[in-house]
Amino acid sequence: MSISFSKVQKQRLRELDAPLDFQEKSFCSVQDRDEAFRNIEQLLVRQAKQHLLEIRNIHHRPKLCELESKLTNVLIENGFFQVITPIILAKGLLAKMSITPERPLFKQVFWVSDDKCLRPMLAPNLYYLLGEFTRLYEKPIRAFEVGPCFRKDSKGGHHLNEFTMLNLVELGSPEEGGKQRLEELTAIVMDAAEIKGYDLVTAYSEVYGETIDVVAGLEVGSGVIGPNALDTQWGWVDPWVGIGFGLERLVMVSKGYQNIQRVGRALVYFDGVRLNI
Repeated sequence: MSISFSKVQKQRLRELDAPLDFQEKSFCSVQDRDEAFRNIEQLLVRQAKQHLLEIRNIHHRPKLCELESKLTNVLIENGFFQVITPIILAKGLLAKMSITPERPLFKQVFWVSDDKCLRPMLAPNLYYLLGEFTRLYEKPIRAFEVGPCFRKDSKGGHHLNEFTMLNLVELGSPEEGGKQRLEELTAIVMDAAEIKGYDLVTAYSEVYGETIDVVAGLEVGSGVIGPNALDTQWGWVDPWVGIGFGLERLVMVSKGYQNIQRVGRALVYFDGVRLNI
């Protein structure tokens, strides 16, 4: 008879980030299983405590914060400027992104009043600003924002209700070179995140239509090559390229973590280490 870890044991092993192959092991008896569980739990707890001690004794920042700083610096070095925009978003800006009550994404929005919500994406504010920048700056215009977004997302190892996005956009790129430029910008971000293996995959978005997703085991980003049908609502029709990345997913992939909660804003984890050890 083959005996697997119990549901409670598997949950504990996931929390401590035990190797996946160990989590799926089977045993000949309950006694063998429980002994193996105690041994690996004790080992992982010792390692976690050691990491927490090291964090306290060095000038340390969470991996998510380190990645945000690194991406900010590398994008500025590549000719982009940074913007910061409100987290509370007007309902009308969502409608201009075609996010209306009949769309699935509308049901994932956190509303704070009848006409205000926590932004589910950075794009509406960036669209608004680019409409202003086209009057003020010569093209190409290269801008980016890093900040929190909020969605009633499905639970699981790859989803968070509160997450951090990087959106970058280059307005006024040569229309015929859009795909190549998207690849170049993707490479800048993925190099900064220290992720070597990834693919660009054609996909579909309910907002933009055709997109190019960045996949490194799981989707970590999504790009668009404009002009897009949405653009005329914002007052410009220039060719452009833009990409949005989920920073928690980038950290999760680069560090080989099994669940995204380890790197998000949390009270039960500190820099990827479970605190109830």
